[in-house]
Amino acid sequence: MDNYRKYFVHAVRKNFPQNPDQLIVQTDNYFSHISKDTRFAATSKNPIDRRLDFSAYFLALVQTLDEHGETFEKIREICLEIVIEYVKPKNKFQQFLKELPPKLIGTRFAGLLLEVFHKKVSQNTNPDGFIANIITDKNETYGFGYGVDIIECGICKLFKKHHYEKYASILCEIDKVTSGLAGLELIRTGTIANGATKCDFRFRRIQKM
Repeated sequence: MDNYRKYFVHAVRKNFPQNPDQLIVQTDNYFSHISKDTRFAATSKNPIDRRLDFSAYFLALVQTLDEHGETFEKIREICLEIVIEYVKPKNKFQQFLKELPPKLIGTRFAGLLLEVFHKKVSQNTNPDGFIANIITDKNETYGFGYGVDIIECGICKLFKKHHYEKYASILCEIDKVTSGLAGLELIRTGTIANGATKCDFRFRRIQKM
């Protein structure tokens, strides 16, 4: 938790200098309760489930700010600030690692990895987790050769269970940022959080000028 909690703490202290400690303690307390629903993710065979620990802390902050009377837009603004700071590369090596996977798409090595990845993410190892399909048909992926369909979203399940489902869509917004960091443009027609039957991730390479 320490690797991401510090970003939440920094944002709370920045945006609420009058009572940051109270908000941080309350968020930690809520997380202690919410994270009971995501403990399975640490040992899940589905690697996408690893996102749920971070999402639980995200939800804990949302609940805290909501109970302190903050508007949806204010909560959205703070949460996006946190997540963008968390995902952006901190040095050139991290930037290299983010840009590497798209460069490997189309290689035999990547094809083998995607086969293994598909087998893992397409299994419902826990009813509270994710189910996804990896798409490699170029006709379905704008010629790129890689896409993802999220069939069941563990984040949406978690937020719905705690009656905060309207806030789950905030995390969907960060997908364009993470795609951009990898040198890709995200093309998506819908998300489960916004009422679609699936979240479709399709990509195009960003042409550098």
